[in-house]
Amino acid sequence: MSQPVTAVRVPVDAVLTGPVRPFGPNGVPSGIAKTATRARVRVTATGLEGDGQGDPRHHGGPEKALHHYPFDHYPAWRRALQEQGASGDGVLDTPGAFGENLSTTGLTEADVCIGDRFRLGTALVEVSQARQPCWKLNHRFGYAGMSRAVQQSLRTGWYYRVLETGDVAAGDRLELIARPCPGWSLHRLLQVLYVDRLDYAALEDMAALVPLAESWRKLARQRLERREVEAMERRLSGE
Repeated sequence: MSQPVTAVRVPVDAVLTGPVRPFGPNGVPSGIAKTATRARVRVTATGLEGDGQGDPRHHGGPEKALHHYPFDHYPAWRRALQEQGASGDGVLDTPGAFGENLSTTGLTEADVCIGDRFRLGTALVEVSQARQPCWKLNHRFGYAGMSRAVQQSLRTGWYYRVLETGDVAAGDRLELIARPCPGWSLHRLLQVLYVDRLDYAALEDMAALVPLAESWRKLARQRLERREVEAMERRLSGE
């Protein structure tokens, strides 16, 4: 049963979509380059109308219908890129740097829990999982260690599944209406996944976390069964 929730109500600063285009040195199909729109956009069971996904095996689908990345993190990434001598080519000047569909200020991984249900415009969405950063971020930012830095920072952003279709536009509110798993903030989930990676008690709880995407529950079960952490290098470097 959902617990009473404190008021969480933030404006949607940007709604972003983009077509599939060739990306990176090998021109792989990708929809990571998204731009903001002021129009109202239909929210469907698989994402925003008009938004493309170049790799449907790893991106998009019902469990990753919408990607949300906090604009709160952008100043820290500007500093991090400067420290690495990477320009980022101005990609952090406006929302959309991380291929997100939704940009807000005032809501981060510490404030959001798995299973949180939000009214988004006229749609109803539910937090399904955090993001597992991949090698495309390295090319996006011109820094070979970007995907690893995002993972280590635990500033990954998150995904929603769509429970009720509707529409959304910049200026609408994102309002929390239910919190069934208050003990499982995204920050805690990411801590288990990337820091305390063989915390068996936490992995058991994670595997039983019903609102969590099945692929993440399966990952927890595999760590419990194998007593080891899965390989991540190919995802992070593309090699």
